This record gives sequence, C-alpha cells and structure tokens, in this order.
Amino acid sequence: MSTETMAAPAASRIEAGPRGAKPKSLTFSRVGIYVFLVLAALFFLMPLWVMVVTSLKAMPEIQLRHIFQWPQQITFEPWLKAWDTACTGRDCNGLKPGFLNSVKITLVGTTVSIIIACLNGYALSFWKYKGANVLFGLLVFGAFVPYQVVIYPLIVAFRELGIFGTFPGIIVIHTIFGMPILTLLFRNFFAALPPELFKAARVDGAGFWQIFFQIMIPMAVPITIVAVILQVTGIWNDFLFGTVFAGRENMPMTVQLNNIVNTTTGVREYNVHMAATILTAAVPLAVYFISGKWFVRGIAAGAVKG
Repeated sequence: MSTETMAAPAASRIEAGPRGAKPKSLTFSRVGIYVFLVLAALFFLMPLWVMVVTSLKAMPEIQLRHIFQWPQQITFEPWLKAWDTACTGRDCNGLKPGFLNSVKITLVGTTVSIIIACLNGYALSFWKYKGANVLFGLLVFGAFVPYQVVIYPLIVAFRELGIFGTFPGIIVIHTIFGMPILTLLFRNFFAALPPELFKAARVDGAGFWQIFFQIMIPMAVPITIVAVILQVTGIWNDFLFGTVFAGRENMPMTVQLNNIVNTTTGVREYNVHMAATILTAAVPLAVYFISGKWFVRGIAAGAVKG
C-alpha cells in the first residue's frame, strides 16, 4: 500500500473535524452552573481589584472611600515608593533588599531540599535497609507537627551550632520542614516505577549513583516540577521562619512587607501598602500562571504512578 493511499483516510478524518456527541443546548442546570462559577470568580477577584485600583490612586482620592471605583487620575508613585523608598522599620529602602534576599533564600533552599528529598525517595524505594520503613514513617509524621511546637528547641539548637540568624540557618530550616512532603512525593513516584528497571541495571553492574543519575533522574522530571513549584511558593510566602531564623541581614520580602504595613508614624499610605502587597505576591502568582500546566501534569503522573 502506497504512502498516499494510507494518508488519504487520515486526511479525510482530519477534514471531517472532531467526532462524538454534539454539545447539548443550554439547560437550566447548566445556566445555574455558569452563574455560580461567575459569582465565585467575582468573589475571589474582588480583593485583587480593590488592591490594584487602590495602588493606582493618590491619597486624597483614597480618602473619598470609593474603594471599588477606578482611579480618576492614575499614578504609579505608590509602586515606586513601595519598591525603592518605603520605610521598613528604621530603614527606608523599600522592598528591594527583601526581594533580593527572598530570591537567594528560595533558589538555594529549593535546590538543596529537592536534591536531598530525591535521594531519600530513591533510597527508600529501591535500596531498602533495616529500619527504612520506620524512617519513612517518622518523616511523614513530621509533616503533621505544628511549626510553633518545635521553634524554641530549634532556636536553641541553631544557637549552639552558630547558625541562628544567618543565611545557612534559614536554608537549613526550610530544608528540614520541606523534607517530609517532598520525600513522600519522590518516594511514591519511584516506588511505582517498574522494578525491572532497577533489577536490569543491577544485573548490568550499575551502582547506587549510576542508577540514580542515568535512570531515575531523567524519569523523575514530572514529579520534580511539582516539587519545585511547591517548594518555591512555600519558601517565598514564608513569614514565620523568615522572622525568627533569617536575621536582619537576610530578611525576606514578606517580613519587610509586614514592617511597611505596620509602620505607625504619619498617615497610613494604603496605596503604598497595596502596591507592596502585589509586588510581594507577584512571584508566586507568576509561577502558578506560567507553570500551572506542568504542575497538573506532574501531579497526574505522580498520582497515577503512586
């Protein structure tokens, strides 16, 4: 059979368009669902609308208390002040230093925690040793321990180690508290892979690191993307650990946002506060908007294999 003969039916199917049942006409229940979805979207978008329009108004217009009204004269001065000159306590350098600190903490914290969690998941799935299940159970149990319960013992331990209030200290604390859920993700993913892959590699003489880098890492891309998204948003949005463990020199953006909003001297500049809040939330929002498709695919891959 020639190529043209084989291609003809396929082309005719493509030209025919999608098959299947035609969409049903609008029904009362379907209209109700659409109305509910629109109302839900408006409810959740309303705070964002108030933040955006307030951040674009001057203070005299804000004092008129028309919070939902579009600004009569748009100004970006609050955004510039929030980024560059707003006072965060004694310093008046805006959110800029906190943004750089958050970028450093997020990049290093995410990289370190994912490398360790990937190794944990691989070892617990294929290189089971005595007490491996007990260790995995303790790690999962750690996900349910409230942060506030262990903060004081960790402060004492970090002080004795000499890393309290330092950059390594905030990296270690994010690695510790990210480890349970990340290890669970990687362990379930690796445990669902065909064991014949591991056995065949062992028959060929591959060792621990060779199997890990040449077989497991390339197959773990979907679940790694999920872990990166979870850890990036978790570390960036963190406020508690940043306040306690980061120290003044490494203060993240969320802590500086709190200092700007709670400044009590002078008039409360709500337009600057709203602009600072949007700037702080911009990175997690961008991560979700850009990588949402891969996040869903990675979760689906992990769920099916786990």
